[in-house]
Amino acid sequence: MKKNPLKLIIAALIISASLGIQSCSEDEYSIITIPAIGIAQDPGNFKGDIPSGQTVTLDPTQTYQLTGSVVIKNGGKLVIPAGTRIVATVGASAFVIVEQGGQLFANGTSGSPVLFTSSDKTAGSWGGIVVCGKAPINVGPSATSEIGNSMYGGTDTADTSGSLSFVRVEYAGAVYTGDKKFNGLSLFGVGNTTKVENVALVNGGDDGIQLYGGTVNVSNIVSLANDNNAFVWSEGWKGTASNIFTKRKADGTGNTGIKGMNNPNNQNAAPRSNPTIKNVTFIGGTTGEADAIQLKSGTYANLENVVISNWNTGVNLESDSTVAYFNGKKRMKDIFFDSNVTTKVSAKSSAGNNVAILDSTYIEKADATGAGNGIATPAWATGWSGLQ
Repeated sequence: MKKNPLKLIIAALIISASLGIQSCSEDEYSIITIPAIGIAQDPGNFKGDIPSGQTVTLDPTQTYQLTGSVVIKNGGKLVIPAGTRIVATVGASAFVIVEQGGQLFANGTSGSPVLFTSSDKTAGSWGGIVVCGKAPINVGPSATSEIGNSMYGGTDTADTSGSLSFVRVEYAGAVYTGDKKFNGLSLFGVGNTTKVENVALVNGGDDGIQLYGGTVNVSNIVSLANDNNAFVWSEGWKGTASNIFTKRKADGTGNTGIKGMNNPNNQNAAPRSNPTIKNVTFIGGTTGEADAIQLKSGTYANLENVVISNWNTGVNLESDSTVAYFNGKKRMKDIFFDSNVTTKVSAKSSAGNNVAILDSTYIEKADATGAGNGIATPAWATGWSGLQ
């Protein structure tokens, strides 16, 4: 029987395609090796600069010993995959800083967060994470960060410094110099295309998270058992903070839930701090600065869906311009003050005189949900953040 050459060619093509498909299927199960370049080549001595044009990607199967500063320079990128552990040695020399134009991509998952921790599991035993962007600030056209000594600020509201998602930072807050300490996460002039969500700042030696101007938006933030304030802003921050859960240490020590400021040296400096704060819960204590929310130095803000429990004062307003902005203006609404809050709202002028709180300064809501579950841990925060 004579064979048809065309049929033979078609049959050969089908067999070849089948083998190709089988080969691809098997490749899906192969292990992808991440090439170690630059400062990633020695996980036991992780430190140094990431220069312009270089992208360093860490291997999530490794544990990286942060033995000094990691500096992401303008044009450099550091990529930290889900599940990566970075363990800092003791001292202020161990920290991560993103300079203007650099980018940090630390993207974990709820089941496999990126973890920054310390070999000495005590508050303030290493530095922290510092990010410097090009968005507006009100202490000048630009400035030098008080920790890290890097330039920040500018005119680019949409500047991007990368992405932080499902990241937990533990035991940060070492003394940088003099009376200046690292925070868990410090955002200096960071722009609004930088992603900051699902970030936990735990057992720190100073503030949990602090924003120095900029336009960045943050969401799903846990600030837990830090020595100082849980959430701080100043220098003209204009952004949104949503789903924020803060809680003092088990012994009740610490300071404020929120400390919001404009500019301590010029309460009317522009751009003025004026964030939107919504869906937040503050669990506190009655020692130290026992205000759940302290708004001062000319800051504005709008607050919505707030739960406050176990504080001497729920909201403390200070400085003439801040008091004038809030007093009688309904800019704090859907607030639940637990029965253990001694004073719901108080106000003082710039001269330190008590100011009477006018009607409709705040609107209460008995069933406000705050960060999602009233005074209890919200579902979005369980597990990855250290909360159960």
